[in-house]
Amino acid sequence: MHIIIFVTAGNKREAQKVASGLIRRKLAACVNIVDKVDSIFSWKGKVQKSKESLLIIKSTRLRFPQIAKAVKSLHSYDVPEIIAIPVIAGYKPYLRWIDESVR
Repeated sequence: MHIIIFVTAGNKREAQKVASGLIRRKLAACVNIVDKVDSIFSWKGKVQKSKESLLIIKSTRLRFPQIAKAVKSLHSYDVPEIIAIPVIAGYKPYLRWIDESVR
C-alpha cells in the first residue's frame, strides 16, 4: 500500500535535512517541502502559533516504521508530527516508481 506522510519542521533547513535523509536511506521516493506554513496548535496547555515547513512524503506502508524512526532521529521537536494517510488511487506508473525507489 502506498502512503503520504505529513511531517512539519521548524524551518526549511530542518525540512531539507529530514527530506534528504529519507531519500538517501531509500525510505521515500519523493518529498515535497512547502515552506512558511502557518500552524496554530495546542502545546502544553497553550495555543501556539508558528511558521513551519510542511514535508509531504511519498512512500509505502511497509517503510512507515523506518520513516518514523528516521524522522525522530533527524528532527528537533520533542513530538514531531508524523501522520500517514493511504493512497486509495494513483497513476500506476507513478506508483510503480515509488515502489522501485524505496526498495
